[in-house]
Amino acid sequence: MTNQDLIYQFKIELAEIEPTIWRVIQVPSKFSFWDLHVAIQDSMGWLDYHLHVFRMIESRKKKHIEIGIPDEELGFQEILPGWETPITKFFNEPGRSAIYNYDFGDGWSHYVLLEGILLKEKGVKYPVCIQGERACPPEDCGGVPGYERMIEILANLDHPERIAYNEWLKVCAKNYYPYDPSEFDPDKVHFCSPKKRLKIMLSS
Repeated sequence: MTNQDLIYQFKIELAEIEPTIWRVIQVPSKFSFWDLHVAIQDSMGWLDYHLHVFRMIESRKKKHIEIGIPDEELGFQEILPGWETPITKFFNEPGRSAIYNYDFGDGWSHYVLLEGILLKEKGVKYPVCIQGERACPPEDCGGVPGYERMIEILANLDHPERIAYNEWLKVCAKNYYPYDPSEFDPDKVHFCSPKKRLKIMLSS
């Protein structure tokens, strides 16, 4: 058995929202943090329109290590490039966790937990989403407060802003209409190529 035969199973939970929006994904152990980022985006339902960063805690040194997209102009020199950093460097045993932050404006935080290290199954194409609940919030909805307000308005058939919100859901980052916060089917998750996504990002 080699590392090429191993699969990492992660649970991702979106912070500060109840009921919890969560996913369980399985990815190859050879993945980089960039590859994991793309898998989280695709399984959650985000569109990868904004910056992201993983925050790891080096337990012995008790310091945070950030992994994502370095940008000297924004003062992010201390961020390790995700595409150069293997997940095995920090996720070396079940129970290790990280914070994954996406869209620094809306401020979406995710808890990322390595649940287990498994053997590949024959006939399974990885990465794969095996479990999850509830729909991802729409992009640019205003973070947790904006999301909660939207859910409240959509649930009230007589709310004066309900029509405006539904019209916005049709024309924002993608057509989210009709938006059902309880809807999620892991079998409908489509995983994009991390290499293609990285090429697009680096050329932009």
